[in-house]
Amino acid sequence: MALEKTWRWFGEKDLVTLDDLQQMGVEGVITALHHIPNGEVWPVEEILKVKTAIEKRGMRWSVVESLPVSEGIKICSNDRERLIANYQQSVRNLGQCGIDTICYNFMPVLDWARTDLHFKLKNGGESMYFDFPTFVAFDVFILKRPGAETDYPAEIVEKAKAVFEKMTEQQAEELAYNIIVVTQGFIDGVIDGSVADPKSLFLEFIDRYKNIGKEQLRNHLKAFLDDVIPVAEEAGVKLAIHPDDPPFPVLGLPRIIGQLEDYEWLFKANASPNNGVTFCAGSLSARKENDLLEVIEKTRERIHFVHLRNTLLLDDGSFYESGHLTGSQNMMKIMYALLKEQKRRKQAGRSDVKMPVRPDHGIRIMDDYKYDYNPGYPLIGRLKGLAELDGLMHGIEFMLADEG
Repeated sequence: MALEKTWRWFGEKDLVTLDDLQQMGVEGVITALHHIPNGEVWPVEEILKVKTAIEKRGMRWSVVESLPVSEGIKICSNDRERLIANYQQSVRNLGQCGIDTICYNFMPVLDWARTDLHFKLKNGGESMYFDFPTFVAFDVFILKRPGAETDYPAEIVEKAKAVFEKMTEQQAEELAYNIIVVTQGFIDGVIDGSVADPKSLFLEFIDRYKNIGKEQLRNHLKAFLDDVIPVAEEAGVKLAIHPDDPPFPVLGLPRIIGQLEDYEWLFKANASPNNGVTFCAGSLSARKENDLLEVIEKTRERIHFVHLRNTLLLDDGSFYESGHLTGSQNMMKIMYALLKEQKRRKQAGRSDVKMPVRPDHGIRIMDDYKYDYNPGYPLIGRLKGLAELDGLMHGIEFMLADEG
């Protein structure tokens, strides 16, 4: 039994249709109710509309990605009680509809960050790049966040200054818009393209965390889990937290899910098996210290969902997305470890043996250039990744069968 092949679908407005997914051999769909505003209840009738459309094509709604955790919950605002009650009700409604896994994150303000959305690879494909000095140039010299220069090593700030001085005003504004709006808008970001001055509003959101450090944000996550996990248990729903991307502090904001010690804290904070993780190879690989095989081994009992892609990590902390199989990580060993865990679950008679996996992001190639796909989510590049991962899975399965 291979891991369940899944695909992230952004709803009826997605250029990739459910009919396309059916033809591609996708088994499970990863989606969300993107039309419901953050913090509002997901109604049963709206959940069932999407679920029915997916099941008509012979697939299942495998994982919700994501049911967003509102900023008010992360900072414990005056509106927290209402937001938690709405989140709890959405979990109940999803469980009632038979949807049993929710991927979410607890990243403050910025969901994920890249500085170049059109990074050219040697083969002519187009990837996404996080250039550390360029990101620091955005933070220190374009956004002009107060005190930003003290959050980074002096040598990186100097490199950032050199990068900024070579930029035109238009290039600086485009970089800011890509980081604040373009990469966030299609995944329930805090700021959309309708805002007249996104930089000022972005700074306001960041300022709300001025008195919230790593330990305080951890306390807020624990409070969220203590409120939501009991409801999830009753509803038969598992929560799977996604690691921070990148998995280290940016913009002076705390990042609390990025390395093994964070997972150890997470499991102590709430011991329920419903409190689990999304193992994202791409995000975790962007931190040099992370041993992904060790992360799998230490979190394997709580892995409810899997994202697979690779990155090439550079010496200064920069990285770019290098495809699904090739890069700084050994994807064969990662897949082997995941399939070994699935085999263990099957032998133990566990119900969660499906372990949904999706190709995370993809290289833009061929006809992808003709369409305006969401950043990181081209059709052909992801389909290539799905095929590569599928072939790798089946090859390793034969190896595991021989091992007995």
